[in-house]
Amino acid sequence: MLWRTAACIAAAFLSVSTGPQDAVGAPSASATYVRTAATPTPGDLFGPLYVDVETRGLFSDNKAFADAVPHRAPSAILAAYRAGAPWTDARLKAFVEAEFDIPVLPPSQAVTAKTATPLEAHIASLWPVLTRPAHRSEAGGSALALPKPYVVPGGRFREIYYWDSYFTMLGLVRDGRADLVDSMVDDFGALIDRWGHVPNGARTYYLSRSQPPFFYAMVGLSSARDRAVRRRRLGWMRREHAFWMAGEDGVKPGQARLHVVALADGEVLNRYFDARRTPRDESYSLDVQLAAASRRPATELYQDLRAGAESGWDFGSRWLADGRTLASIHTTNLIPPDLNSLLYGLETAIAADCRSLGDVHCAVAYDHRAKARARAMRRWLWDDADGLYRDYDWRAKRLTPSASAATLYPLFTGAARQADAVRVAAFVRRNLLAGGGLRTTTAATGQQWDQPNGWAPLQWIAVQGLQRYGQNALAQEIGCRWLATVKRNYADSGKLVEKYDVEAARPGGGGEYPLQDGFGWTNGVTRALDTGKCAAATD
Repeated sequence: MLWRTAACIAAAFLSVSTGPQDAVGAPSASATYVRTAATPTPGDLFGPLYVDVETRGLFSDNKAFADAVPHRAPSAILAAYRAGAPWTDARLKAFVEAEFDIPVLPPSQAVTAKTATPLEAHIASLWPVLTRPAHRSEAGGSALALPKPYVVPGGRFREIYYWDSYFTMLGLVRDGRADLVDSMVDDFGALIDRWGHVPNGARTYYLSRSQPPFFYAMVGLSSARDRAVRRRRLGWMRREHAFWMAGEDGVKPGQARLHVVALADGEVLNRYFDARRTPRDESYSLDVQLAAASRRPATELYQDLRAGAESGWDFGSRWLADGRTLASIHTTNLIPPDLNSLLYGLETAIAADCRSLGDVHCAVAYDHRAKARARAMRRWLWDDADGLYRDYDWRAKRLTPSASAATLYPLFTGAARQADAVRVAAFVRRNLLAGGGLRTTTAATGQQWDQPNGWAPLQWIAVQGLQRYGQNALAQEIGCRWLATVKRNYADSGKLVEKYDVEAARPGGGGEYPLQDGFGWTNGVTRALDTGKCAAATD
């Protein structure tokens, strides 16, 4: 039965469209999408049992059952489930706990303020706690195999995540853990070898999407200089680029295909996209409830939620058509500056590596791609009236009104013009700088990727991007205000958390799950930021 399920999923994957203007059936994408689609998720494997468990809310964490490992074949468990009906909540939970290993949240790493060690030492002590050994996949489980040790974010996030890991690696480099950086780069390379791209995280239910493509930046952090290693890693970067650009051949102006959008002038930019049109396994009940309360076709809503999850900003006002309600999410309609800036960075990194390895043709080709992308970003994503980069709605043919920290990504990767970078800096100072660091957006919606929350990765993007264009005073101010927030809360609680309220300088809120501590990217950015001049920064 499993092969039939996988074949059906693959067929659905390849025929999916997000609307009348989307081109479908891109031959260049087929190999990757068949491979990922043919790997069933827990929801595919356990069907009615999965739906029953999730819709009843038997576990407090929506992700718990998605991460469970069955004790026997899924077909045998499903047969026992059908034979045992009807089920009460208590009976069903007992059945599931007997048939699966259900993960539990680890204890908090917090210590009392009185016994807290210095912050830097505390972070160093967390790396072993957050490190996991090489992993082999288990029959019926959702975890993907990884050949080498890796670092997880912490809390409910028990697997390696894509964009999180770059910011975690910053701290590993600072703390002398180049071994872990190299092993994580190789883990991501193994995922590219096996699946054709880096998934959102190392779970089967994340395979249908990726995350912001920071792999090239991770390679840049590595200490490996062996020519054979460099060639292998260049191959991985080129394969990742092919994943994001799959479908570009033949896509016509005004059309989108997979992650690619062709604009009116023939230039091609990218969007976030997930070809599945089902509830996310890890947030099943939340997605179903949202769809039931909305007036939208459920499959369309599910796809936009999934695309929002691929962005890493899950969720915030920039993805919402009305700027307020999650049911209006339309991520697949938007061309974002952060994704396209990172792809510009990937293209420039590939060109540089090809040049250093003597492949002139490759270097010229990717240089051309990078220049074309920067030109298209300036034309389509730049708001000259307000002096910032915005998301572009390719269906409505207009920039969105959302103002966010994504405007700093073109500075981070070097895609911005100097004069535009100066204007972005002025906008950020007026609108995004808060007493405790950089705000994510200028909208307060209750979503976690909105005001008043600030996130470690966005602080790093801002600091590095502003410094790149000579805006050193603002960069220092953002970094120092952020560090003050982290240190103040560490002194009070003895822990570092996933996000912070940068207006009140306290732990952040909002989102689909409780605030998590650990926390990989906060640890990494806190260690990597230069604290030398922070005494001079004031609120």
